[in-house]
Amino acid sequence: MDNRESVLIIGGGFAGLNLAKRLSHKKYRVMVVDRNNFHGFPPLFYQIASSGLDASNISFPLRREFKRLGGNTTYHMGHVKNIDVEARTVTTSYETIRYDKLVIAAGTTNNYFGMKDLDKTVYGIKTVAEATYTRDEILDRLERGAICRDPQRRRELLSFLVVGGGPSGVEIAGALGEMKKDIVPREYPELDPAEVRIVLVEASDRLLGGMDPRAGQRAIKDLEQLMVEVRLNTAMKGYEDKTVTFADGSREYWETLIWTAGVRGETMPGLPEECIGRGGRIVVDPFCRVKGLNDVYAIGDIALCESGKYPSGHPQVAQVAIQMANNLARTLNGEKTPVPFEYKDKGSMATIGKNRAVVDLKGKFIAGRPAWWAWMAIHLVSILGMRNKLIVLLNWCWNYVTYSTSLRLLFRPAQFPLRRHWGD
Repeated sequence: MDNRESVLIIGGGFAGLNLAKRLSHKKYRVMVVDRNNFHGFPPLFYQIASSGLDASNISFPLRREFKRLGGNTTYHMGHVKNIDVEARTVTTSYETIRYDKLVIAAGTTNNYFGMKDLDKTVYGIKTVAEATYTRDEILDRLERGAICRDPQRRRELLSFLVVGGGPSGVEIAGALGEMKKDIVPREYPELDPAEVRIVLVEASDRLLGGMDPRAGQRAIKDLEQLMVEVRLNTAMKGYEDKTVTFADGSREYWETLIWTAGVRGETMPGLPEECIGRGGRIVVDPFCRVKGLNDVYAIGDIALCESGKYPSGHPQVAQVAIQMANNLARTLNGEKTPVPFEYKDKGSMATIGKNRAVVDLKGKFIAGRPAWWAWMAIHLVSILGMRNKLIVLLNWCWNYVTYSTSLRLLFRPAQFPLRRHWGD
C-alpha cells in the first residue's frame, strides 16, 4: 500500500520545478501539471525572438528531469479548467486529478490593462511559443521590406515599436538595435539601416524602474548607440489597424508592436474570488498558504504575499520563485518548524547588447563589459542540461566573433490538419 500523500503542482516553471525536485518522495507522490512538456528559461526568451538562440537551446523536457528524481514525480499535460477545493480535484483539458495538497505555481501571462483585443494584434515574448512567433514576424518584415519597391510601404514594414521599459523591453529593443546596426548591412544589402525604425516607449519617467537609477540612464545611452529611440512618459492607450493611440491623443502607424509592458497572474478557474488580489495574483500568507483554503498553496509570480518591506507583493522574478519553492519544500518535508518566507534580494541585471549590460547588486552598480560577462555567466549556469549550456555558450561565442547566427530561418507551420485540442 502506498500511504504517501499526493501533492499536485500546477506549473513547471522555476517555482513548480524546484518544489517538485525538493519534496520528499518518501512522504509524497508528486504530480506536475503544465500545458507544455518542457521547462523554459524566460530570461532568454528575447534571444529566441531576435534569432540569437533556438527555442530548444533553453528548454528542457520535464519528463527527463523527473526521471533523474527516480521516477517518483509524474508529468500531466493539460490546461487547468477547474479547481474544486471541496472535492480536492483539478480538472484539466484531458483528465481530473485528485490531490491531498495543491500548490499553484502557474506563473503569469501578459497584462493588457483592459485594452480590447490587444492580445490578438500585438506580439509578445512571455512564452517560448510567443517568442518563436515574434521571431518569425520580425524576419518576415525584413524579407518583405527587402523586396518592397514602394518607399513609404517599406518604411512601414520596417517599423518596430516595443512597449514597456522593464528588463524584457530593454533587452528585446537592444537585440533589435543590434540587428539594425550589425545584421541588416551584412545580410540585407537591399535595405538601408536608416529605414529600420525601432522605438521603445515607457509610461514612467525612467527605464528599468526596479533597479538603480543609473541602470536606466545607462540603458538609454546604450540603446541610442544601437540606433534605438527611447521615449519616456509615453503611455499607450490603444492599437487598432496597426495604429497606436497614445495618452496625449497622438496616433502613429506601427507595423510590428512587441508588448512587454506588464504581467498578471494566470487565471485559475474555480478558486474563490476572495483569494484573488491585485494583478490577478493569489493572496497568500507568509507561509504561502492561500487565503481561506486548507492544503492549498501558491508560490512564484502568481503568489501575492504582502509584507512591510513589500506592501505590493514580492517582485515577479525568478529568485523569488526559487526561494519560495525551497522554503515551502522544507516546510512540507517537516525539516524544520515552519518559518515565514523572507526574500533575500541578490540583485538585478539586464543586458542591452554585446558588451552592454547593467547589474544592480544592492549597493554596487556595474555597467558595460564587466556587467555583460557577469550576466552571461549567471544565465549560463542557470540553464538546465549540460548540452543546452554548451550550445548556448557556443552560440554566444560565435555571435560575438562573427556578428551573425545561422538561426534566422523563417519556418511557416503547416495549416492542416487542425489541432483544436491544443487550445483546450
